[in-house]
Amino acid sequence: MAPLAAFGGATWRCCGRLLKRPFSQAARRGERPGGEELSRLLLDDLAPTQRSAGGLELLFGLSPCLLALRASRRRVARLLLQAGRSGLQGERAELLRAAEARDIPVVRPRRQKLDVLCRYQVHQGVCMEVSPLWPRPWAEAGEAGPGDNPQQLWLVLEGLQDPRNLGAILRSAHFLGVDKVITSQRNSCPLTPVVSKASAGAMEVMDVFSTDDLAGFLQAKAQQGWLVAGTVGCLGPEISPSSEMPVTSCLEFLWDRPTLLVLGNEGSGLSPEVRASCQLLLTILPGRQLPRGLESLNVSVAAGILLHSICSQRKGVPAEGERKQLLQDPQEPSASSAGPRVAQHPGRSSGSEKERQDGG
Repeated sequence: MAPLAAFGGATWRCCGRLLKRPFSQAARRGERPGGEELSRLLLDDLAPTQRSAGGLELLFGLSPCLLALRASRRRVARLLLQAGRSGLQGERAELLRAAEARDIPVVRPRRQKLDVLCRYQVHQGVCMEVSPLWPRPWAEAGEAGPGDNPQQLWLVLEGLQDPRNLGAILRSAHFLGVDKVITSQRNSCPLTPVVSKASAGAMEVMDVFSTDDLAGFLQAKAQQGWLVAGTVGCLGPEISPSSEMPVTSCLEFLWDRPTLLVLGNEGSGLSPEVRASCQLLLTILPGRQLPRGLESLNVSVAAGILLHSICSQRKGVPAEGERKQLLQDPQEPSASSAGPRVAQHPGRSSGSEKERQDGG
């Protein structure tokens, strides 16, 4: 899914088309559009992670540091707790106890020092010097056949480059119950401390895998009986309504077999090779007529909407009416009147969302 706009360049992609954007006078003079503030934002978002001579990086934020200690997947050299906080309580006290139990050195620098070390990121007075996390090779994930669980959902990310987008997606995926996350090795954001902070620490407890042949991986899973569902912001010239590649609203998608949900790069979406490996494309329909340039969503926002629309169909999650009945009388089990539906096309429902909820 493409974001609302892309800065820094003469063109941007909208609905699959490259549109010309005239350079401003400032750009022609060699100045970055948006001025110094935008330059700082871009550096803050996308600057490479600083590592010490020992290959350590600085993890920052209360939740990432606490979850990293609980998960015990990183080597921790030091815990840095902001000085001047009288009587550490709650999670900060738990963090200190966990560090002391593992004989991790604890340092109490002042806030100004932490600000400089974290490059003025929001650290909440907590940092740790840790070994980096890397995506695991896909071969280590183990094979899972479609018959093991018909409602498996794996999230596949191709060429995602913004660390905050990746972190937000990991947080949503963990919250909503995605089984596995697979990334492409090429042109993908690494698992940096910025990603961990944006994920509220979810990155510390999730297994993220990677592959150097994403199209081949998708084709292999399709041969095993998995549904490969790509994503598209809106219908472009390369994906016309008459195309053999079916496009359906995420609200009409019927999750009746193991599925791989594939999201693409922030600016260009899915590559032609990966799109050709998909069996259908999911889209999010807008609620109003939109002007040119606002036809798509940020990729992390789109990921949350798509994942929720799929995961809300998971068996064991009560529907709205059932939830109300359970709240009124939790002892009395409720029976759903809606029976299973047969999809006309893999991943496409045979009726509208309202029809599916009404059982006909």
